[in-house]
Amino acid sequence: MGSLRDKVKDLEREEILHAMEECNWVMARAARRLGITERMMGYKIRKYGIRKEERLLYIERQSV
Repeated sequence: MGSLRDKVKDLEREEILHAMEECNWVMARAARRLGITERMMGYKIRKYGIRKEERLLYIERQSV
């Protein structure tokens, strides 16, 4: 079982991914949806290494 800090990071990363997908990967819209600034969104995307291409590959693998 991971620490609370790890669980919070995982949850935050998943929420950012979900918002980005719902907003067609438009960072400004996703940031507004989450109630954070574009600057903070950019920081978190870099922090978690979020990339659209990797997410699409992950989704494709899950559907097979």
